[in-house]
Amino acid sequence: MKYLSLLVGAVVLAQLPLASAENKKPNIIFIMADDLGWKDVGYAGAEFFETPHINQLAHSGMSFTSAYSGGPNCAPTRGCLLTGTYTPRHHIYQPSGSSKGNPKYMKLLVPARERRDKELAAKAAAQFDITTSLDPKFICIPEVLKSAGYTSARLGKWHLGVDTQGFDLSSPDGKDGKKDNFYGNIDVAEQLTDRALRFIEQNRDGPFFLYLSHWDVHVPHRARNAVVEKYREKLDGIPAGKRQNFNPVYAAMLEAVDTSVGRVVAKVDELGIGNNTLIIFTSDNGGLDTVSQLAPLRGCKGSLFEGGVRIPTCMRWTGTIKAKSTCDTPITSVDFLPTFASLASAQLPTSQPVDGTDVSPLFHGKPIGDRSIFWHYPLYLQGLGLTIDLPGGRTYSWRGFPSSSMRRGDYKLIEFHEDNTIGLYHLKDDPGEQKNLAATMPELAARLRAELDSWQAKTKAPIPTTLNPEYDLSAKKTPRKRKKNRK
Repeated sequence: MKYLSLLVGAVVLAQLPLASAENKKPNIIFIMADDLGWKDVGYAGAEFFETPHINQLAHSGMSFTSAYSGGPNCAPTRGCLLTGTYTPRHHIYQPSGSSKGNPKYMKLLVPARERRDKELAAKAAAQFDITTSLDPKFICIPEVLKSAGYTSARLGKWHLGVDTQGFDLSSPDGKDGKKDNFYGNIDVAEQLTDRALRFIEQNRDGPFFLYLSHWDVHVPHRARNAVVEKYREKLDGIPAGKRQNFNPVYAAMLEAVDTSVGRVVAKVDELGIGNNTLIIFTSDNGGLDTVSQLAPLRGCKGSLFEGGVRIPTCMRWTGTIKAKSTCDTPITSVDFLPTFASLASAQLPTSQPVDGTDVSPLFHGKPIGDRSIFWHYPLYLQGLGLTIDLPGGRTYSWRGFPSSSMRRGDYKLIEFHEDNTIGLYHLKDDPGEQKNLAATMPELAARLRAELDSWQAKTKAPIPTTLNPEYDLSAKKTPRKRKKNRK
């Protein structure tokens, strides 16, 4: 009888999902593309680009329709992701640490790359802290997970300085690359994936955390000739009036990322660890308007308008996340550290605030508490977004400008620091942020602005207020032509 009971128990145990039977902490694979627009993937509506593996990842799990990056550029988002804190806490706002564009069109005095007056540059820099490196004092995701027994690897783009923040393996190219970057390298996506597969195999018994951060699809746009030619032929088959801004080279770069996703997922399934592995695919910020499909959103990479911060995101966790599910709840980069800590039963850092929320209940179709999410950008960045008038009928446009923003529910509020005004938009009805409701909904606008101002004070967000003595909209210098493939 005792033997029979043991046998029955063993049979029941064998029928349970592996993760439940062994109560394993889940492996976490986080795959990030660089500068991928919110609608450049097939499952989100892409018409020209081919992303069958990303589509399958979304269809076998959950797609997030309101996923956001922590910043409008790569470096601030990565800082938010790794630390679980918003940009004013880690002081990373721009990869270069300064504004880009003509200083004479900047109403406020802020650090600017093209400023020639050294004394004025020093005055601008002294106003508030801006850095291009993550302070080692921050406790980051791999350090949080290490306390729970995880082995971690970061493969690909880092952009946060020299400290590896606790990763057991850290490589920019999947090999022994010593270069600062691998932009435009047509082989790097495959190299990173090769090393990622070896890491997964070596740590198949887990738990492990893999941060696979692709250099693609960032400029310069370069890809393998055979793949580019495939998309050129495809483009030739589209009537001229329907080609939009489809770029065969960009499409080929995106295919390299998609192939990488497919190989990673296939390895997980081959090893039989899908039931205990959360796989996430996302981007570090919005896409470039020259190559990405951003309509109807306003703005692009570098902007706090939706086109700069809304990103494609999907997740698969076999047996835990329901296949073909969709989540409309807003999530953002700072949420991943507390979410991963929760899944790993790890302790959150006590030496720094954690601004994010554990969003793992969403994986089970359950709600999370009402909250607001925030952005802050105290600099300028040339590009399409906010246009100013110049003499002679000329114009100049900023895609990034000193501003703060927040989203709560379906409403988005942006505070424009140049003139201390606000924009209030209802994203469900107006995703393109064209209709400013601040005047028609004054009570809501005031309530949200008070919350945003309180957040600024809490995080010590730097608000530039000093007027720029170089500011001159009558300057005769013609603005530089916008490059097709800009950073």
